[in-house]
Amino acid sequence: MKKEYILKGLDCANCAAEIERAVSEAEGVASASVNFVKGTLRVKWSDGHKGDLKTVESIVRRIEPDVTVAERSEHGHDDGHDHGSEEAGKFRIARLMVGAAVFVTGLFLEYLFDVHGYIPLSVYTVGFLILGGDVVFKALRNILHGKIFDENLLMSIATIGAFIIGEYAEAVGVMLFYQTGELFQYLAVAKAKRSITRLMDIRPDFANIKKDGELVKVAPDTVQIGDIIVVKPGEKIPLDGIVTEGEAMLDTAALTGESIPRKASAGDTVLSGSVDQNGVLTIRVTQTFGESTVSKIIDLVENATEKKAPTENFITKFAKYYTPIVVGLAVLLAVLPPIFIGISDGSVWTEWIRRGLIFLVISCPCALVISIPLGFFGGIGGAARNGVLIKGGNYLEALNKTETVVFDKTGTLTKGVFKVTEILPSGNFTREQLLGAAAKAEAFSNHPIALSVLKEYGTEIDKSGLKGYTEIAGHGISVNDSDRMILAGNARLMERENIVFEETQSIGTKVYVAINGAFAGCIVISDEIKPDSRGTITALKARGIRTVMLTGDNPGIAKAVADEIGLDEVYGGLLPQQKVEKVEWLNGQKKKGGKLVFMGDGINDAPVLALSDIGISMGGLGSDAAIEAADMVIMTDEPSKLITAMDTARFTRRIVWQNIIFALAVKGVFLMLGAVGAVSMWEAVFADVGVALIAIMNALRVIHRKGKSYEHGILPDRSSSST
Repeated sequence: MKKEYILKGLDCANCAAEIERAVSEAEGVASASVNFVKGTLRVKWSDGHKGDLKTVESIVRRIEPDVTVAERSEHGHDDGHDHGSEEAGKFRIARLMVGAAVFVTGLFLEYLFDVHGYIPLSVYTVGFLILGGDVVFKALRNILHGKIFDENLLMSIATIGAFIIGEYAEAVGVMLFYQTGELFQYLAVAKAKRSITRLMDIRPDFANIKKDGELVKVAPDTVQIGDIIVVKPGEKIPLDGIVTEGEAMLDTAALTGESIPRKASAGDTVLSGSVDQNGVLTIRVTQTFGESTVSKIIDLVENATEKKAPTENFITKFAKYYTPIVVGLAVLLAVLPPIFIGISDGSVWTEWIRRGLIFLVISCPCALVISIPLGFFGGIGGAARNGVLIKGGNYLEALNKTETVVFDKTGTLTKGVFKVTEILPSGNFTREQLLGAAAKAEAFSNHPIALSVLKEYGTEIDKSGLKGYTEIAGHGISVNDSDRMILAGNARLMERENIVFEETQSIGTKVYVAINGAFAGCIVISDEIKPDSRGTITALKARGIRTVMLTGDNPGIAKAVADEIGLDEVYGGLLPQQKVEKVEWLNGQKKKGGKLVFMGDGINDAPVLALSDIGISMGGLGSDAAIEAADMVIMTDEPSKLITAMDTARFTRRIVWQNIIFALAVKGVFLMLGAVGAVSMWEAVFADVGVALIAIMNALRVIHRKGKSYEHGILPDRSSSST
């Protein structure tokens, strides 16, 4: 059983990691995951456990006493507006201003007016209590709860130690600098949270339901299947449904990343989260709110943090051992040198203790603990904004190791819609005569081939003049049109009727037509290749990635499609179990650490999706089966979105490793400089808070990066593709 808990007031990433670790180890818990950005905790309870709120609350309050825990109801959701957080931000600013004023007063007394003794000490003490009182209080409280190694204790020991050795101004100044950095860090994280929340700001606030001829505004989760709702211009469509009346242009950018509006009219399926731009739509609801497209997208993105990337897991484990080790080194640095040197001079002890305190301040791993998950979550949110749903940071990171991409054909690289691609008249027959005769032969059929011929003909057929309609199993159709006998079918039909014909070599399904015993020509019908398929394959091959197509379609047609778009390998005529065998074979050819990606429709290819390292479904603007089946979902059915996802993964990895290298390098340098006495408390605080702030701001680049499906001229221009 899974339950979700809201953690109000959680603003410490290191604490979030500790809460996740502690809850995961609690009795009856199978797994736990904290989403620091959303302020939520998801717990999977073991069989037999109902989910104890008190257990979770006691663990959370032991680690972070100021955080309150509430169980999220089945349909409940945050409004995204934390008033308590806003008040906390205002209090931080006010405290900082007052503390700074007191600190400056102390500096004036000591250095400008040359006042020494108890007066400046008293002023500095007041300033320290204002700026650092809560830090010391939290450190003491956390020690009582068994939580020793955190930034509160490190800063408390460092600044109180500075007071003890007579560095009053430095102690208060460092706490002022620390609190200033904490404020900027708090604002940066809040900005990141708002940015990510806005990316998924597609949740509708209300629905206009039609009751007894009147419109009633209700909550979306109260609307039932079959209810009639009305959506006005400028409003979000609250639930999935079918338009029964009206016509409008819909902005689906929040769902697909596509800026081009889609037209919706009577009979069309529309999705929740789309925005009505210019018309009134009456819609019959087909999905409850919990099962709607918008709910599934929000749930996927918000809960993607459950599946953490290897880098995130490494940083969490690293931080667990890193801080205690560095604290131990700080103690040794403060004590061992004077002992080994054998000097009893108090000033020497003071200097080494000062170095140990500086070492403590530098050691906090906040920069890594905050910025790494923020980077991955930003990457997932940015991909979602561009129409690619990624179900975890592990899949986002795995994309960087893609070695082979395997494609299904129909519906993935091709549109899955039959279309007349060639009209080849014979003898004295014209294109119009050939197409007209074929259309009349197919007039009574609902087969996709027949429908494509009728669509190409484009004129309504008077069926009253058609007599003797006969379907010849395995061959085709015969029909009398006034004084003409029309035959339409495959080559076997022509041979059966002893009609001399010329067999066409074009790739596709061929409809041969004869009129009154004379061969009139051939119509070729093909599954149209998607406009961006060729560019996608070109881009993948440019990155050194092997491209393969597996399809159950005719091997000749499969090869023609593969040759046209430039695939490396193609295997046609495969049954589902043969596809599985091929993917197993391809998996066996991977290099160590390489990943195999399979892109299919998420329904027929479910076994192959499960077998691949990363399964990608073409989502069809919200197909239920596609969303459930794969590790990633492409909401627009454009294969080029794979390039968008790979670009996002590459950029996220670059930002994450920039933060890791930057934070560790700066801290490493400052730790060495601190050990030899070349760094003051001021630089030490920068090495802690300043580095964290810079890393967070760098991580924000992932969130605000615009995705590109078409880059560097490798892929065709967006304007050339159909919508």
